[in-house]
Amino acid sequence: MDLFDYMREQNQEKEAPLASRLRPVTLEEVVGQQHIIGKGKLLYRAIKADTLSSVLFYGPPGTGKTTLAKVVANTTSASFTQINATAAGKKDMEEVVRQAKDTAGMYGKKTILFIDEIHRFNKGQQDYLLPFVEDGTVVLIGATTENPYFEVNGALLSRSVIFELKPLSSEDIKVLLLRAVSDEEKGMGAYGAVLLPDALEFLADASNGDARSALNALELGILTTERGKDGKIYISLPVAEECIQKRAIKYDKSGDNHYDVISAFIKSMRGSDPDAAVYYLARMLAAGEDIRFIARRIMICASEDVGMADSNALNVAVSACLAIERVGMPEAQIILSHAVIYVATAPKSNASCLAIGRAAKKVSNTRTAQVPAHLRDSHYPGAGRLERGIGYQYAHDYPGHYVAQQYLPDELLDEHFYEPTENGCEKQVLSYLESLKQYKNN
Repeated sequence: MDLFDYMREQNQEKEAPLASRLRPVTLEEVVGQQHIIGKGKLLYRAIKADTLSSVLFYGPPGTGKTTLAKVVANTTSASFTQINATAAGKKDMEEVVRQAKDTAGMYGKKTILFIDEIHRFNKGQQDYLLPFVEDGTVVLIGATTENPYFEVNGALLSRSVIFELKPLSSEDIKVLLLRAVSDEEKGMGAYGAVLLPDALEFLADASNGDARSALNALELGILTTERGKDGKIYISLPVAEECIQKRAIKYDKSGDNHYDVISAFIKSMRGSDPDAAVYYLARMLAAGEDIRFIARRIMICASEDVGMADSNALNVAVSACLAIERVGMPEAQIILSHAVIYVATAPKSNASCLAIGRAAKKVSNTRTAQVPAHLRDSHYPGAGRLERGIGYQYAHDYPGHYVAQQYLPDELLDEHFYEPTENGCEKQVLSYLESLKQYKNN
């Protein structure tokens, strides 16, 4: 490193955002995540003993993934290299591997490679790392906001320990904000700022567990607010609200939050909780989820979970799907809410869903059964000579428009796939099927 590089690095540290300057150097300075770095926990012991194996840090933005990697860098005796998957390519990794081999050969030191946003690497790039992670050329630390089980190669997953970081609590955020206001060396202590209690509460809550978001808002407030008559900068609630503007919604249409929210949405409708169902609907809409995707899930739930207990639920869901395409947002949210509440409050039965499941299993696990001769098509020349359709009884020619005759193949005569419940309209179906037994018994 020459003089110019040194000066540039020093200036970068001074001019870095508050969230970056305030990053902890030791484990003791880290706020939150005690479920993985509390004293006695595996990660705590591994970092302290400098025996860290390949790991993946997974969690929402601003929860400390890069911070933990930096702590490792400050405590390990190994060589530490950092790259970002959004900008790095195969050549960068080849250079890291080359240097790691040289470092191991000349100094007997291992190399820790920290890859931020590792989910941005494609399959080929991730595959390139495998042999070097496996033989210990590099110890991998990967950081990702996406569920690694969706975004990281299975082979790389099997060679790494996954640590999930949780959103920071409001109390954790408060600790960081107060530290930032008072720290004169790395924080904003030299500005003489005062963070008022209601502003502190608001920033801690509105950041949704994202420390970076809270610290960025605080920094913006301090740098743009005029000093009071006493020379101090007062961060009040109006200032805090202006700096953070809008509460960040944790939702990624292609990632983990997407699956978690849609799962909760469906389970809330199935569980007959309209309040929860509408809440998750609102979250998806606020995050920009495709309204057609939402409508498809409502249709599926209407048939899978309501089914024959209220067949009109499917009609409502299908009508809503057609209507939103003609109306569009923002009015489409009213239509979706209508359909969601109808499905959530309708009586429930999954009997029709179970019926097709049982039938499909029977079809896949048994020989193809012969259709009874009297049910076969007889509308072609020669069908009579093959005894096709002979003996078929037309149901509408009989009292009650029903006649007892065999419909299932011989091999499946005792099978029952559809077992109606006593919920909603399905109770009438059950009663009707019971009444047919008198014809069968006569």
